Amino acid sequence: MSDFASYAIPAAFAAFVWWSSTGVIFYLDGLPRHTFRWSMAGATILLVGALVGLAASSQETSVAAAYQSFFCAIVIWAWFEMSFLMGFIIGPRRALDRPPTEGFQRFVNATEAILYHEIALVFGAVLVWALTTDAPNLVGAWTFAVLWVMRLSAKLNLFLGVPNLSAELLPEHLSHLRQYLTQRPMNMLFPLSLSLSGAAAILLIREILVFPADSFEATGLTLVTTLLALAIIEHWLMVVPINGSRLWEWALHRDRR
Repeated sequence: MSDFASYAIPAAFAAFVWWSSTGVIFYLDGLPRHTFRWSMAGATILLVGALVGLAASSQETSVAAAYQSFFCAIVIWAWFEMSFLMGFIIGPRRALDRPPTEGFQRFVNATEAILYHEIALVFGAVLVWALTTDAPNLVGAWTFAVLWVMRLSAKLNLFLGVPNLSAELLPEHLSHLRQYLTQRPMNMLFPLSLSLSGAAAILLIREILVFPADSFEATGLTLVTTLLALAIIEHWLMVVPINGSRLWEWALHRDRR
């Protein structure tokens, strides 16, 4: 296998898993609400399998184990995303029970609206760490960490203000969260988010090139770096005049377009 293929295959795999899993979540979340319990039940079965698969693959340093760890981490993350978008794990503030306020109180209100989800993510991160601690294969742990940090950055930037909010991606049962999105040309956090994540991506690329192209290390780093690059692109879609939701047009129901 050529060096190009050795890098391109894991990059394409990471991009496809990210794109398709996001689309599946959007599709399921657009179905009637009475289906949500069945979707979450199926996702929970997959979650258990992913946790077992992550624990097993973390002890191996083969190329296949790198793919398995990455995929299992994505499935684990998807469970948390579904629990949020379907309204099972959100926060105590679930309605427009008081007018939106400004300043720090608005931040408190926004935090209350997603508090349980953020706490659940902390528990998820601790669980992933516990399953992979002292293991030779940390691809799954790094995958979950990239998703967690970059999603937190996206939430903060949407709260502080960006031009493109993609509010249409929030389902109607989470419409109360739209009051915490701010549309403005720029905020001070955004360039910092891009600078730090861009620097991390460059360092990871440099690290990839240290190892043989077809090695476990290069494969695992390429998977994680691709995911980070996609998260950076998602950040750019907040400010460039492009409708990023069109990437998942096939999965969005008509009433959410």
